Amino acid sequence: MQQPFGLFFEALHAAAHEDLRKEKMAQENSFDIVSKVDMQEVRNALDQALKEVHQRFDLKTSNSEIKLEGSEAIQLASDGEYHLEAVKDILAQKLVKRGVSLKNMTYGEVEPAAGKSVRQKISLQQGIPVEKAKEIVRLVKDSKLKAQASIQGDTVRISSKDRDTLQSIIALLRGKEMGLELQFTNYRTN
Repeated sequence: MQQPFGLFFEALHAAAHEDLRKEKMAQENSFDIVSKVDMQEVRNALDQALKEVHQRFDLKTSNSEIKLEGSEAIQLASDGEYHLEAVKDILAQKLVKRGVSLKNMTYGEVEPAAGKSVRQKISLQQGIPVEKAKEIVRLVKDSKLKAQASIQGDTVRISSKDRDTLQSIIALLRGKEMGLELQFTNYRTN
């Protein structure tokens, strides 16, 4: 025979266990959308491009240079626009071969430099700009899927109770041309 207090504590324990189970079920799944350029791969591509530029017969005497300026830009220089275009093409090939998307690069104007030489700056996009982040949030809301999108600095976090909804959002964003290479990271599930 059970004591009255034993039944009370058993019922209390069962209620607490049920609350924990419901709380666990209500947890949200989430992932982050980022846009980053792998700087190590950029350095490797630059090294390979420079090696090819210095070995190519038509570019040997062009005094062409490719320099990395921090993690924000690449500076190209050559003795003329024709050679600069050739250097830019070589660099693009090496970047694509190393898995670096050209979508995250913004080409500046070709500027005259000392003598007859020219130079061009290529900006590397690290992170999602605010305008693009707002566009992503708007796409998620317009999709009518049960998910929340929030901008967190240069990252967008998507959360939902349903994992399939998150997969649908990833498919939706992959199908849209955003002008950036988007990566889906930090996938958390309950």
